[in-house]
Amino acid sequence: MRGRDAAGRPVPLDSPEAVDPVPEQALPPEQALELARDLLQRGRPFFAHDVLEARWKEAPAHERELWQGLAQVCVGLTHEQRGNAVGAARLLRRGAGRLESYDGPSYDLAVRDVARQARERASAVETGAGGLPAVRL
Repeated sequence: MRGRDAAGRPVPLDSPEAVDPVPEQALPPEQALELARDLLQRGRPFFAHDVLEARWKEAPAHERELWQGLAQVCVGLTHEQRGNAVGAARLLRRGAGRLESYDGPSYDLAVRDVARQARERASAVETGAGGLPAVRL
């Protein structure tokens, strides 16, 4: 088994760059959002994606667009963190599209606002603009 650094890249388990893993099982919606928010604030979008993906896979069908959209936004942020601007913009927009079409429980998440932030970030990444706008869940 290998560890992962903050950007989700594999490193030896005993590496000083290795970070704590996240739970593999799906968390309840509120806990998944809380952990994903914390991970994003700590610069760990790869791990926020893992948390949201686990929730997406266990979610009722009418909620899957929400969780998949949030997970894709986090994948976009991971691509950006790793220097892949094309992949970042593509996944940020894909996630935003899912969020914009979502019409279900929001768990006190401003879903449309997250979609707007993701689109703004995608545009900023593509243009190489400094001071990129944050994406907050």
